Amino acid sequence: MGSLRSIHPTRSRASQMAVHVPSRNLAAFAFAFISTTFALHLVADAASPVPDGVSLSESTITWSTVKYATSAENGFVDGSLDKQTIVDRTFKTHVLENRYLKVTLVPEFGGRILSIIYKPTGHEQLYRTEVGVPYGMNAGNFYYDWLMVYGGIFPTFPDAEHGKAWLKPWDFKVVKASASEVTVSMSLKDDFAYSAAPGRFLKGATGIEATYYVTLKADRAALDARVVLKNPHDKAVEYEYWTCTTLAPGSDPKNPKTTGDAEIIAPIEAYTTPAWSANLSRGDESAGTGRSRFEKLRHFKNWPTMGIAYAAPDMQGGNFWGVINHDNEEGIIRIADNTVTPGLKMWTWGFSSFANETDVRKDPSEARPYVELWAGVSDQFFHRARLPARGEVSIPETYSPTVGMSNVTHANENILINLSAAAAGVHLQFFSIEPATPLRVTLKRGDAILFDDAVKADPKNGNRISATIPASGSGEQVKLTIRTAEGKELIAAETRVK
Repeated sequence: MGSLRSIHPTRSRASQMAVHVPSRNLAAFAFAFISTTFALHLVADAASPVPDGVSLSESTITWSTVKYATSAENGFVDGSLDKQTIVDRTFKTHVLENRYLKVTLVPEFGGRILSIIYKPTGHEQLYRTEVGVPYGMNAGNFYYDWLMVYGGIFPTFPDAEHGKAWLKPWDFKVVKASASEVTVSMSLKDDFAYSAAPGRFLKGATGIEATYYVTLKADRAALDARVVLKNPHDKAVEYEYWTCTTLAPGSDPKNPKTTGDAEIIAPIEAYTTPAWSANLSRGDESAGTGRSRFEKLRHFKNWPTMGIAYAAPDMQGGNFWGVINHDNEEGIIRIADNTVTPGLKMWTWGFSSFANETDVRKDPSEARPYVELWAGVSDQFFHRARLPARGEVSIPETYSPTVGMSNVTHANENILINLSAAAAGVHLQFFSIEPATPLRVTLKRGDAILFDDAVKADPKNGNRISATIPASGSGEQVKLTIRTAEGKELIAAETRVK
């Protein structure tokens, strides 16, 4: 079987090696009502010593798990699971921080972004398991024939179902550290294999070289990332790549979890499920053979059990998805070119994981309350893609918090908006990713200007604008443009008057 490794108790030693590197109108009434706040509020718990810059520091984090053991190849040792004993392990962390975000990375366990705290609210955006519990042993579902969830955002490859890199140490490097930006990388090469992997997984190693770049800029309230996959061989290789995100927006940093009124936000109309998850679709109307309308399943409370749902046929070019917590209208949204990652896989443990939540230290369980969304280069698990000889795939991503937004209809790397219009008026909610930048918002229906004025972005509450549509107006569309004060267009969108 090979040598055994047990998980033993350790103690956390928090060490700070901070390297700080320093970093930027009026709302008016004109057929409109604007709700906005002009001050940036930072909660004391998340306050940064860097008011206008970005910093990179090192620390440690302690994670509890139940006791278990693995072989030298990371296979699970039969009979080693002891849920009555909780042990600790300590990881080195790298913390990127500006006045809006505090981001914690754990390269040595899966190359993951473990935490994103949005400072204006003091809330966590990502799920993190308090006590890890191995599950799925010998079921044939995972590469190592078992799994344990830690949480956060992390790359998974070269196979489906978490791949084989989720528990591996990734190499960490500082790529750039300047007055306005910190970029780091976490890298791993697929040059290893598990001899007892279940038959549905790839045999041997693909040789694919993966690098996960993470960037925090001083003036941005969002985290930018980029996954780069390289095939060093002279022949194409089959593979899967999925970015796994475990989301818990607007939650307590000390107990992050998806709350009861969470909603999956994605610009898709239909979904499909594997046969074993068909019960998920019973609450939604049919959208054709094997598909269901994506309506009730958007809401966490309507997930009857655990299960998998896929966007059908895929994201169809929609460039964002995420989760909004309607209990406090905070969200976390991934913005990306989803022609590169067209697959969207959705998973939860079912609403009972929230409604019947137990004390994890008294009753350790893998079934915890979080929403897991995945971005894939293929449409579903075990549908492989091909990486050409000497080929490269680059996947830029932006992870933006939202506040004060009940939905997202349009998004890019600058701004997220929720735009709707009816006969009586037009309603706009938006979140600016660069809150210090003065904005000018224009709403038009045909030639009629409904609103055109300077607006200051509100990073704590978001911004809302409501404008009356004159009865004498013409045109079926309301058009929105948000520009900088100097006139640079940041986002443009339109919506039909209902």
